[in-house]
Amino acid sequence: MGSATREALAEGRAVLAGLGTVDLATGEQVLSAGRVIGSSSALLSALVDTSMEKNDKESIIGSVFSSLGTPAKALLGAVAMGTWSSEDDLLAGIEELGFRVLAASAPDSASIDSELFAFGTAVNSDPALELAVSSKLGTSEAKSALVTKLLAGKASAQTVAIVDHLVQQPRGRRIAKLLRTAASVVADEAGLSVATVTTAAPMTSDQLTRLAKALGSSYGRALRINHVIDPSIIGGLRVQLGDDVIDGTVTSRINELRLQLAS
Repeated sequence: MGSATREALAEGRAVLAGLGTVDLATGEQVLSAGRVIGSSSALLSALVDTSMEKNDKESIIGSVFSSLGTPAKALLGAVAMGTWSSEDDLLAGIEELGFRVLAASAPDSASIDSELFAFGTAVNSDPALELAVSSKLGTSEAKSALVTKLLAGKASAQTVAIVDHLVQQPRGRRIAKLLRTAASVVADEAGLSVATVTTAAPMTSDQLTRLAKALGSSYGRALRINHVIDPSIIGGLRVQLGDDVIDGTVTSRINELRLQLAS
């Protein structure tokens, strides 16, 4: 991510913070606008064109998305006024702002990052389902209908909106990465980080609590843990937090030994 994109994202987040209370509809509108922009090469090119006046870009947003609510237009206006390092960065910025709105609009009882993790686990365990939501051959409408049906009554409206957006606009990314990124953004909006912990056998709730506390102390913020059980690692544990991976599994040590013996 370039410095220009980081600055543009910071400006978008500042606008979001200034909106105060936001609702589900605003988040859905921002994500929907992102899909419209992503499907129009002319619109996308105009918004990242550094030679175009920022006020002209904002006018384009106002014209194309005149039917949206004031909060959504304010966030999209901030995107238009920003300077982005690439077209993909701009789309990622809109996506992040939409996710943050949805996270902020969720009731306290909802755990969006946990729901995203659960859906990701279901997809990873079912090759047919993964193909259905990821294949380039399927239409966006069909994918949208499928995830809405699968998540109805099992996840919050905010989670449904996020997954619906991701399957419609994957931008070349695998579904597992999409869900992890979304969960990280949602958790960050709540002042948390999400760590995926993989062990060969189940951990008790006390063990998970102690691990979360220890990792949180190391990273300097509160953590929520998603626990994955994978007998193939034999023993030990693997921790992934964002791009950081701590691999203390027996399988990893065996592989390291094999490499040493082969050299």
